[in-house]
Amino acid sequence: MRCDPETGACLLPDLDAASENTDTIRSVISYVGDPMCSWCWGMSPVVTQLAEWCATRGQPFRMVMGGLRAGGGDPWNSAFRGFLRQEWTHIADRTGQPFGFGLLERSHFSYDTEPACRAVVTVRHLLEADVSKRQEQAFFAAVQKKFYVEGEDPKQPEFYRSLCAEAGLDFAAFAQHFESADARQAVMADFRLARQLGVRAFPSIVLEKEGKTHQVAAGYVGFAALQDRLQTILTA
Repeated sequence: MRCDPETGACLLPDLDAASENTDTIRSVISYVGDPMCSWCWGMSPVVTQLAEWCATRGQPFRMVMGGLRAGGGDPWNSAFRGFLRQEWTHIADRTGQPFGFGLLERSHFSYDTEPACRAVVTVRHLLEADVSKRQEQAFFAAVQKKFYVEGEDPKQPEFYRSLCAEAGLDFAAFAQHFESADARQAVMADFRLARQLGVRAFPSIVLEKEGKTHQVAAGYVGFAALQDRLQTILTA
């Protein structure tokens, strides 16, 4: 895992990208991240503000799952756990977001982020009518909190039972789709879209306008600065 403490970004591994037409919408703001990306958790309140800002203006907004560590990666050893402890402490100091460190006491853990991304895509499927995307974003944030603060494992379907209850979703329907081939294909489509948008680090904000893609942010940024950047591009 490669994270830059200066830019507040976690770098993305390579993945073959497939083409997809995104020119049918005049402008759309995309948040590209991963529920198990630590800087994405640091920026979570900003993304909540962004989703609300877009909703009040009728501005199309979407969540794109990036697959930071789909399939896992670094071995769960003392060096990696030490890196995470240092990184989480730094992010907490910079952003004010809370972190629990109980997860780092586990002797075994696979830092595979694909299931958490797939869970958010599953909720998107169950909330097809939620054009504002705020419920999807709220679920994403809830997954982050349960992982980073409570230290629970997002790879297990049971992890999502309480989150579904809080969101008013049927857990049985969630669990069935979460384990389906359709959900696995859908999350891979998100991973490819992230690369197609030119994203190389999380969290990222991308604005597509009139057929052009603008990288608004790559790494942590406060909402006031983010809003200024978006308004500059949208009104140009």
